[in-house]
Amino acid sequence: MAKKLAHILSTVSAAALLSACSAYGEETDMTTSVTDTAVADYSPEIPEGTGYFASDSDLPFLAPDFTKISEDDYIPAFEQGMAIQKAEVQAIIDNPAEPTFENTIVALEKSGRMLGRVARVFFALTGTVSTDGIDAINTEISPKLSAHSDSITLNPALFERVKAVYDNRAAMAMTVEDAKLLENTYDSMVHAGAMLTDAEREQVKAINTELSTLTTEFAQTVRTATNEQPLIVDTAEELAGLSDADIRAAADLATEKGEPGKYAIALQNTTQQPSLPNLENRATREALFMQSYHRADGTNPEYDTRTLLAKIAALRAEKAALFGEPDWASYAMYDRMAKTPDTALDFMQQMVPALAATQREEAALLNAEIAKEGGNYEVQPWDWYRFANKVKAERYDLDEGAMMEYFELERVLEDGVFYMAKELYGLTFERRTDLPTYHPDVWVYTVFDADGSEMGLFYFDPFQRPSKRGGAWMSNFVDQSDLWGTKPVIYNVLNIPKASEGEPQLVSFDWVETAFHEFGHALHGFFADQRYESLSGTATARDFVEYPSQVHEMWATYPEVLQNYAKHYETGETIPMEMVTKIQEASKFNQGYDFGETVEAALLDMKWSALSAEEAAAIDTPEEVTAFERRSLEELGLEIDLVPPRYRSTYFNHIFSDPAGYSAGYYSYLWTEMLDRDSRKWFLDNGGLTRENGDHYRETVLSRGGTMDYFEMFENFAGRQPDVTPMLEARGLTGGSEGDAESVSDGELPPRTVGQ
Repeated sequence: MAKKLAHILSTVSAAALLSACSAYGEETDMTTSVTDTAVADYSPEIPEGTGYFASDSDLPFLAPDFTKISEDDYIPAFEQGMAIQKAEVQAIIDNPAEPTFENTIVALEKSGRMLGRVARVFFALTGTVSTDGIDAINTEISPKLSAHSDSITLNPALFERVKAVYDNRAAMAMTVEDAKLLENTYDSMVHAGAMLTDAEREQVKAINTELSTLTTEFAQTVRTATNEQPLIVDTAEELAGLSDADIRAAADLATEKGEPGKYAIALQNTTQQPSLPNLENRATREALFMQSYHRADGTNPEYDTRTLLAKIAALRAEKAALFGEPDWASYAMYDRMAKTPDTALDFMQQMVPALAATQREEAALLNAEIAKEGGNYEVQPWDWYRFANKVKAERYDLDEGAMMEYFELERVLEDGVFYMAKELYGLTFERRTDLPTYHPDVWVYTVFDADGSEMGLFYFDPFQRPSKRGGAWMSNFVDQSDLWGTKPVIYNVLNIPKASEGEPQLVSFDWVETAFHEFGHALHGFFADQRYESLSGTATARDFVEYPSQVHEMWATYPEVLQNYAKHYETGETIPMEMVTKIQEASKFNQGYDFGETVEAALLDMKWSALSAEEAAAIDTPEEVTAFERRSLEELGLEIDLVPPRYRSTYFNHIFSDPAGYSAGYYSYLWTEMLDRDSRKWFLDNGGLTRENGDHYRETVLSRGGTMDYFEMFENFAGRQPDVTPMLEARGLTGGSEGDAESVSDGELPPRTVGQ
């Protein structure tokens, strides 16, 4: 799910004020001093940094020069960056001039440039090429960043100036973006605790520091548990069904893990594992699933995150109580599109009856398929996808393996994703090899706008490796900002298993869609058109940011795009249209699992986030964590033993790690899918892949960043408020057995009364 440095730092603080830490670039005609022209003799001394991160990169677009950065640079740069920003903030406080938008809000936005440079690079590497040294730095620096952020957001003297500007806003001449920056700055300080008592602010600071340490440890433990516990089997026969290349890779991994002569399958981040559908040996399937399911729950005593996550949940609930909120979800959702937990829960729970019915129906189909093959057992989670694929193949005559032969990675990117961007928005791309990258597998492109002007740089990091956390995401090395005159430098990260040397790099259709999805995030960043970096591009609400990326998945199967990139890796033959039709028809099948595991994860997240301080404090042992998770899932009314959540609590990095931007927010993937599916309908109703449609979407959504109300933004695009019906239709959930889906078939959203 990708993000700005502001959002990374927001996991240890109220980060709107630190969002400016990632500002880069040449100064404009607006002074970068915190002085005010009304007091000519006020000229505070700001310390200067040393080392690589003290100044902007001299590479194109200010891209990081990884050849000049070592692990030894990070701690000194972080320390200097914090000291410089602290001096800049103190200069704002000490300014004898009356507080103004310019000398307070803009000055704050412009503070912390060195800190931004180092943090942006460092946190990129923690997720992509982490080492023991980087982990140690992360452990050391995270609580310091938390304390630093608190020293700004919880500074009473600074808030006094911010509040003075905010209270006088009606008398000021401001642009819409100015007003939004002021509103966000004020709201984020209040949300951080600026209006609490001195004693309460000290409590918040202590909680934030401890949370930073715990969430960092959680993330590192999950990564280690995932990387260090591959499934080891003794013979190649146990891996029957995998390709020869996959079996060779398993042998190589086993040797790497100190088990020569054996075979190892690495775990990926989700509960389900990509090898499960192909494995013919049921015992191997079960063993692989269980290795994933139990990776961090204490089954192996060396890896147990339950105590960590219980402490995180309790501290969050305690922090919420200090603000007078009943739970963490109510506190965390203050700036979301949905606004309140009830809105998000109502939205999800109305889908449960139809989803439960679909799960039961699909399980019956799979059991029939098992029986037809002579199996004397009922479907279990480790069987589900194998037999779902068989039913899908029979019902839709779809061969997943044959389909992959049309999806060669470089062609998917350049002739698919980039072609879509050209036809819809007029963009073009030029591969370049002159810029250093943080890993040899990273590809770099210059991006050009429709008028031929340079828009920025795009880094593509596609392959799985042990030093990379699981999943896929987008983020920036440099954000667009008119204030600094900067253009975006953006990276996409995927986790595609890398083909053996000499083998074609084929990818599953899931990874094809993921490539389109993550580049949708990139487009959101490239089309940013904001003065202030903290409002730029993907700096939007958590339950809006996934929407522009999801809607771009639609073009992966759009006939014109598909025919341009989906060509057989050996023959060059274009994918047959009947196969495309089958892909589209089959997309509604297996929603009981595909959609169910996501709904369960989102509802599980909300259960943890809805605990009161007293309830959370009572979950204080590993056993109680396990019991709470089980109880919470059982309450959902779904078939949780057949369809476990996409992430169990014990490896749910989205909500318990640092960064943990999705705590009380995993529902966002469902909420934004509603916006996405409704937008797909708009595109298709208005002519599909055209420059006119692309330019309209760019103008109304992709270029707006976080500068306006999200419902208003959607209405500017679609001409109306969003409708849930297209999502339910796409998921095959508008029907159902015995009327189970009636409650979700009318397209009604929860009433939009909150936050207005």
